[in-house]
Amino acid sequence: MRELIAHAASLGVSVHVAHIDGPKRGYYDSAAKQVVYDYELTPVERDTVLAHELGHAFYDHQCYGNPAYEAAADYYAACLLIDPERYIAAERLDPAPDAIAEVLGVEPKLVRAFEARALTRVRGITYVHSKMGAGQYRYAAAY
Repeated sequence: MRELIAHAASLGVSVHVAHIDGPKRGYYDSAAKQVVYDYELTPVERDTVLAHELGHAFYDHQCYGNPAYEAAADYYAACLLIDPERYIAAERLDPAPDAIAEVLGVEPKLVRAFEARALTRVRGITYVHSKMGAGQYRYAAAY
């Protein structure tokens, strides 16, 4: 949680807790440069929502419900909360996104976003966060 608050500060965003009615669990107010999340969230939900809303802050999204913006914010949150080495270890135990999410302490939607955009699988090797240039990857492990 501290890391997320520090990250918010680095973006110039304040973080607030409140009661939020309805289906929303949190939101980013671009005019006020603040993230608000519901106080009834579990720690995993809180971290997921806060990281997701910080994604909206990073990209300065101003439109609620845009699928492309939501996907970008989920991926941003996944990159903030998922350590590639822990991901690979969890995947070895059980490759199901729900199982990986439980081990990592994140919501399954972030695992799916991470798998969709950060992983490349080639001939039994999982590569994470490819770099520019052939054969250059940040992490690699057999699966």
